[in-house]
Amino acid sequence: MIANAVIISTGAAVRLSSSGLGCPDWPRCTQSSVVAAQSVGQTTLNTWIEFGNRLLNFPLVAIAGLTFIACLRYSRARGLARRDLVWLSAILPLGVIAQAVVGGIVVLTRLNPALVAAHFLLSAGIILTAAVVLHARVVRMEKAEAQGKERADIGAANNPARADIRVLAGLLTAVTALMLAAGTVVTGTGPLAGTTIDPHGHRTTVPRFHFSLSAMTQLHADIGWFIGALTVALVIGLRFSGAQRRTVRLGWTVLCGLGLQGIIGYVQYFNHLPAGLVWVHVSTSVTVWILVLQLYLSTGDGTSRPSGTAALSPPETVTAP
Repeated sequence: MIANAVIISTGAAVRLSSSGLGCPDWPRCTQSSVVAAQSVGQTTLNTWIEFGNRLLNFPLVAIAGLTFIACLRYSRARGLARRDLVWLSAILPLGVIAQAVVGGIVVLTRLNPALVAAHFLLSAGIILTAAVVLHARVVRMEKAEAQGKERADIGAANNPARADIRVLAGLLTAVTALMLAAGTVVTGTGPLAGTTIDPHGHRTTVPRFHFSLSAMTQLHADIGWFIGALTVALVIGLRFSGAQRRTVRLGWTVLCGLGLQGIIGYVQYFNHLPAGLVWVHVSTSVTVWILVLQLYLSTGDGTSRPSGTAALSPPETVTAP
């Protein structure tokens, strides 16, 4: 989960430093070199930023592959009782490989903004989400086993939140995903999409979305205010519905994270989008996405507690007459 978040942030650094074509070919860096090599119109720094981001895929694939092997071995040890962990963990290495291919297509299409957006959303929306869900299920399973339960697959938390709270948390997750997508459109419309220099020294901008930057920024901000209102309502609901302490803490953490994200967003806009601050904004959005997912998962999945729960509880001490 951490490794995926890191590589999303480094990918944003590639985009915002105009290093997307630091290695103008794929899978090679250039047509004549597999490793980082100087190319026309690109600085050495641009080349190494892009090539370094490519290199991070190798440890990420290794981590994802080891996670899959661990989940597969655990599932077999339990008689295939945890196939959900196997499927979730299988998404990770396959997703990283797919991500590398999409990244190559992005380079070969000279940074098409729609593909750049897909490149980001594939990581945040699929790979990172699978990692967070997998992490949550493993933690829940360990807690269940530590409490002496007969079944680790209990589906939901011991005290799932009310149905209306779960619906509100699900809506917050969906709108946050929409917010991430809108952010990619803003970046693809704005001045930080990157530039290229031809052999004659002429600088040209890479393809961009043909939208009004002010209109897209306003839409992005409107979604942000809606998310803020949803989070306030959710925090109030959690406070007075008897939800678990962890869920309440996550609600407050998400609210604080969104407030910080909003402040950064407005500061960067009124300071004409400095690349460094935009990178902080993107990296913080990844953290907020993880927290929102954890908040939703902590409310449970709506399933009732398994029948026979009382029988699974630790036996009480009985004193003989």
